[in-house]
Amino acid sequence: MKLRAHLASVAILVLGTGAAYAWIDRLQAYPFEFDPANTFLVQAEWLAGIGCPTNASISHDGSITTGSFSDPACETGDPRDRRNEGLLLVKTGPTANFAAASVEIKGARGEIVTEVGYDIWKPDSLGEPAGSHCSNGAPRFDITPFGGGAATSIGCSSPPPVVEASGDGWLRLRWMIPAIKVETLSIVFDEGQDTGPDNFGLVVLDNIDVNDTLVGAGPVSGTELPPGDVEPIWKEVW
Repeated sequence: MKLRAHLASVAILVLGTGAAYAWIDRLQAYPFEFDPANTFLVQAEWLAGIGCPTNASISHDGSITTGSFSDPACETGDPRDRRNEGLLLVKTGPTANFAAASVEIKGARGEIVTEVGYDIWKPDSLGEPAGSHCSNGAPRFDITPFGGGAATSIGCSSPPPVVEASGDGWLRLRWMIPAIKVETLSIVFDEGQDTGPDNFGLVVLDNIDVNDTLVGAGPVSGTELPPGDVEPIWKEVW
């Protein structure tokens, strides 16, 4: 009986680990530009070299790797990220322009979400205007509940994050939310250079957090949408 119980425990552990890996494998962040008038004043893209460094290789003489560096704000990161990718979201010009730079998070549909967050390239604290744009309205999570109902929006500075961990130029922000079964989940950046406190119109994010699972790199080329996910819905949102 002891052996049978032990084997059952091992099986549960393996299945649980498999489920966790399945969740991280299917959670993907697809950047897109909403720009129906073709103003070409918004951009959304994952780029290598601009993410929050987690065990990044460094060289002191340009010839060999001589050490590693992690920003204290992101000592943990997406294990799939091999190129220190970061998410660039830009809106040039006025906020009134009907356009946005955004990212749709696929793989969360049907899941119960209680935590969201991201790392943001910004020194010191949310109260400082330096660094990435961060206001009550952008960048913001927009969460549409499964089966319909009012969307939930979580701005960069409103409501206040329950976690604000600072590093050497980055902040890790996390929000706990009432449990929501998700239909769609996205991050929207729709404030331009005329919006304070920074009047910058640009943000760099990394390690998008959904229920403590991190997405810190763009989808692999040719990645298929997870089963049950729908094509992008931003045309309906706007």
